[in-house]
Amino acid sequence: MTTYGHHLYHHQEETTMHLTIARQDLARVLTNVGRVIESRKTMPILSNVLLEADADGLRVTGTDLDIIATDRAVANTEEAGSICVDAKLLADISKKAGGDISISLEADRLVVKSGRSRFALPTLAAADFPTLDGGKFDATFDIDLAALLAPVSFAMSTEETRYYLNGVFIHLQEDGDQFIRAASTDGHRLSRHQMAYTGEDAFKGVIVPRKAVGVVPKGTVTVSVSEAKIRIAAGDFVLTSKLIDGTFPDYQRVIPTGNDKIVTVDRDAFMKAADRVATVSSEKGRAVRLSIAPGAVNFTVNNADAAATDEIEAEYGGEPIEIGFNAAYLRDLFGVFPSGPVTIAIADGGSPGLFKSAGFEGLLLVGMPMRA
Repeated sequence: MTTYGHHLYHHQEETTMHLTIARQDLARVLTNVGRVIESRKTMPILSNVLLEADADGLRVTGTDLDIIATDRAVANTEEAGSICVDAKLLADISKKAGGDISISLEADRLVVKSGRSRFALPTLAAADFPTLDGGKFDATFDIDLAALLAPVSFAMSTEETRYYLNGVFIHLQEDGDQFIRAASTDGHRLSRHQMAYTGEDAFKGVIVPRKAVGVVPKGTVTVSVSEAKIRIAAGDFVLTSKLIDGTFPDYQRVIPTGNDKIVTVDRDAFMKAADRVATVSSEKGRAVRLSIAPGAVNFTVNNADAAATDEIEAEYGGEPIEIGFNAAYLRDLFGVFPSGPVTIAIADGGSPGLFKSAGFEGLLLVGMPMRA
């Protein structure tokens, strides 16, 4: 063991680095890349960030082996170099520091100074930091990816066995115009959102994993896709993630096309009534029974010994119909719609319902019924 320790120390003795950086710039890049770093320490290097100082400033990289995030900050570099240091320690120091921060390597310690405070932190060799080489990408395009994913992310599955559902499926669809579609489902509900596709290149459908979906920066980004990876760039911040290696089911087949009983409700009124009757349900998976008749939707929840009913106005002119939905899932479905009218299209009490909002074009939700 001693030889390895000596070797590591020796290797780093030749490494240099010296720079000064504004406290808020360091804090910002560490926060940005820190979102992909796991707090569970499986390998020591994964709780580190890679610092690379060059003439242009400081580049900071973090990874969990599936996603790699990198960001740049302006810094005054006196000596270029690269080193790995504990991400959380450096982030905490940058948040608490009084002013500008000086970072330098002294033997195998990273010395961080600000005002009168001085920290000496342990380091690991930059050469040990894992890389996720981009390789070639099939398509590159600009899109507000966070906006595309936002209304579908709630329906991703968390079931490990159906790993191919643990993310969002993104693909291109010709429908007169060229659309980019995002879809997710956990078998109980499905969400599909589409936007116009302005890219030049076609690409095969990909499944973006749950964690990557959660760290997509807001606003327009540049997306590059291959069959194995997705890269998302927002200015100096770049996120590269492996994709889920699996086949997403043919979700179009479960989207009902013949649901002819259409009821229109007010989104806020519906959510409040569903929430009120759910008060008496003991377990989370309790169904809310909807009795739909001309002019009104009636809500019923029956518990072992308690019961609740409520009613809201609705536009409906068809035959009375009854259908049950999981109360928590109803809340999720309606939660992605804006205030205003929502239409629910139903075939019968045993088939999936189709949910849409005139205020949210391109979004379509499906909910599986439940016996109530």
